[in-house]
Amino acid sequence: MSDGLLVVDKPAGWTSHDVVARCRRLLGQKRVGHGGTLDPDATGVLLVAAGRVTRLLRYLSPLAKEYQGELVLGTATDTLDASGQATGTWDMLHVGPDAVAAAAAHLTGDIEQIPPMVSAVQVGGVRLHQLARQGLEVERAARPVTVHRFDVEPTVDPLVYRFTVRCSSGTYVRSLADDLGRSLGGGAHLRWLRRTAVGAFRIDDSVPLDSVTESALLPPAAAVSFLDRLVVGGNDLVAVRHGRQLDATHVGATGAGPWAVLTGDGALVAVYEAGGQEPSADAGMAEGARVLRAGVVVDAA
Repeated sequence: MSDGLLVVDKPAGWTSHDVVARCRRLLGQKRVGHGGTLDPDATGVLLVAAGRVTRLLRYLSPLAKEYQGELVLGTATDTLDASGQATGTWDMLHVGPDAVAAAAAHLTGDIEQIPPMVSAVQVGGVRLHQLARQGLEVERAARPVTVHRFDVEPTVDPLVYRFTVRCSSGTYVRSLADDLGRSLGGGAHLRWLRRTAVGAFRIDDSVPLDSVTESALLPPAAAVSFLDRLVVGGNDLVAVRHGRQLDATHVGATGAGPWAVLTGDGALVAVYEAGGQEPSADAGMAEGARVLRAGVVVDAA
């Protein structure tokens, strides 16, 4: 069985779970998972891990996301996108591009969002989209997110705007469209959405779902190429493969971590995280040494 990362261009109409199931069949691999849900109607970058790389998904899920799409002014829907039923209409032909751009600018930076009822967030152990399908709506706590970029541009249709969004993980782009419409005195919904990047993994690097093969897998080291690197050998390599603590000074670790720990030939062995100060000379480390602890061991002894 192969271990690696796929950058899949998810087609419309597929859930992220559907994509994972398809990749399991195409790769002949049971251990497959994804690094961040993409709505069924959306397309674009979905990170899919296979084999031991599934252990690394916790480092991939928080990566920033980039999107392109279109929003429509004048109509709000119960799903906040074009798949839902209209919940309100407004005459917004008088709203010009400058006003839309200003509204988008006010939705950048550190903001709070209320998860939409069609999201996978759990309330009382039940996912919101399951409650929504029953016609229920429940109270949801607002969550902090960061929108680094929300650029809009008009189209030939005065009610339709193209946009580019770069945001933190956990941001709901459909909620941005809805909030923008509300801030302009009316409503809006998402018409289409394409995820163009997750961290440094871009749509240009992706493969269509039907083209997934083992040859498309990126090696484990590439999956965490955005982390700081530590190269180890000898006794340190043995210690890492056993998940033992490391002396940060001894292995040359700087910064806050996490660190991708590699062999001399570039193969990923583990990801280590900062572990505070060692109170004693345990395991041969000096008292008060800064300690690194194993987060995930990929290549165990």
